[in-house]
Amino acid sequence: MAMALITGASSGIGLELARIFAADGVDVILSARSEDKLQALARELVVQHSVKAEVVVSDLSVQDSAKTLYEAIKEKGWEVDYLVNNAGFGVFGEFAETKWEDEAAMLNVNVVALTHLTKLFMPYFIQRRSGRIMNVASTASFQPGPLMAAYFASKAYVLSFSEAISNELKGTGVTVTALCPGATETGFQSAAGATGSRLFETRKLPTGADVAKYGYKAMQKGKRVAVHGVINKVLAQSNRFAPRSLSMAITRMLIARD
Repeated sequence: MAMALITGASSGIGLELARIFAADGVDVILSARSEDKLQALARELVVQHSVKAEVVVSDLSVQDSAKTLYEAIKEKGWEVDYLVNNAGFGVFGEFAETKWEDEAAMLNVNVVALTHLTKLFMPYFIQRRSGRIMNVASTASFQPGPLMAAYFASKAYVLSFSEAISNELKGTGVTVTALCPGATETGFQSAAGATGSRLFETRKLPTGADVAKYGYKAMQKGKRVAVHGVINKVLAQSNRFAPRSLSMAITRMLIARD
């Protein structure tokens, strides 16, 4: 039976992806910081879908945590077929005023751990000539984002990195999908300190389940970039043609609190 490693599996899109994998008969390795939430989800998946649901607690904001997670999985003898780099968070505020410790932790999760886990699992996937990788990027990947500058930059990295290695992997049997959701009803804004932002408050948002279902289908098809939602697709394309100064001004207006 196939097995998926899902980081950030305790809530939001990661939790919903775990449910979809399990419903499809795929065993899961659930990783995040909150052991209680992971254990509760594992019990749910075992009862409802009769799959194996393993828990490995990991804080990917800590240096070398990706290697520690990888080694824990190898020590158990679990063979991963799907790598889902979902863990990530944002920091809201003007860059001159935000705390470096928060930004450093965010970059460790969004960029360093994601890249390191991909680096660790890719050679095994290539050797086996099968494997699917999903890196959760964002519609933030497509333009700079004043008031969340480092977060937007981190997601631009995820998209660029994913597209590049997707090209490198042609003919290997391994695929990489960059999932790019827009604003989603996941609790992200609260964690990022962006509650009250127009981006999250002015329209009904898709749920984490909506995005997870779309992303799972895109990954299974081997799609390179998967932008969720018609409006988000249009906006992602329009950013290629609009002046970057205009794009930034609009983005700042949307991110700003009322």
